[in-house]
Amino acid sequence: MSTNPSSFPTHYTKLNDLAQLPWFGLKEDRLVVEDDSVGPIIDMHTHLALSFLAPPRVDLTRATGPTAHYLDIAAPFDLDRYANKNFTKADLRAIRKDMTINVLTAGGMRATHTTDNLKREMKELAIKHSVLLPIDFPRLSRNAESYLEASVDDPALISFGSVHPYASNVRAKLAAQKRAGIRGLKLHPMAQMVAPDNVRCLRLCRHCNDLGVPILFHCGPVGIEPKSGKRRCQVYRYEKVIAENPDLPVILGHSGALQMEEALSLSLRYSNVWLELSSQGLPGIRKLIDKTDPERLLYGSDWPFYHQALPLAKILIATEGDPGLRSKILWKNAARLLSL
Repeated sequence: MSTNPSSFPTHYTKLNDLAQLPWFGLKEDRLVVEDDSVGPIIDMHTHLALSFLAPPRVDLTRATGPTAHYLDIAAPFDLDRYANKNFTKADLRAIRKDMTINVLTAGGMRATHTTDNLKREMKELAIKHSVLLPIDFPRLSRNAESYLEASVDDPALISFGSVHPYASNVRAKLAAQKRAGIRGLKLHPMAQMVAPDNVRCLRLCRHCNDLGVPILFHCGPVGIEPKSGKRRCQVYRYEKVIAENPDLPVILGHSGALQMEEALSLSLRYSNVWLELSSQGLPGIRKLIDKTDPERLLYGSDWPFYHQALPLAKILIATEGDPGLRSKILWKNAARLLSL
């Protein structure tokens, strides 16, 4: 169990202020990990630029200027808050535009959401691998294919797949993606507009079980989604998938988001539930560490929504004094799950 010292500040005026913490420093005005005891790290939750309704417009592997994170690195934030509570109304408007209108173009913030920018951040923070999570519709998108192409020859990047439950030939598509190299499947009930207990989603999850493909769900309401998305993401709706597939690792992204307590309860009842910690506030992370199996906790960032250092700082604070626990959350658990 971590010592959970209270001596570290939790409110910062900008990202580089994290250099006040003992593990970080600044190099050429960029935040870096300076403590050699930190790492290696696996980030279980990242995205590249997504494309829908048109062929991909962003070259996912090209070098660009600085990454335009959705939470700007010059913006203030509080580690105690659920991460999206740090967004202003203007931030949320910009994000909606970037994820709707701009998906038809090669412009906007998403133009910087490429492997080159992700890997630069990884190198600065001792992150050895990042898991890429595509999201596809039944038709008119090919993000899983694009992510695999962007990561196929790069050992630093691990791609999950995406098959929409309402796509045709879902088992064949899942099997084809597994042959192509995916290590798991990403499902997003809000974005894909299919609840986890929908009959077609349950059928897809059974195929994942048969083929040995772990699932990482977006899990839980985050407070900024439409009402229909909120209904689909209620944590109780994930239990049927979990119970029906007891040998299948089911990763609850964001640890249930604003329904963390319900996700914690599922993890205590089912040994195949893993909790991915991105976006949780520091108090929530501490509670999960204290109450659930530390062998099934995973570090994730939700890059490019947030700089990878922001959630990393929370893990480092929460595990201060317990290097064994820190290593499990940052590396060992994910390495075991992914068979690295």
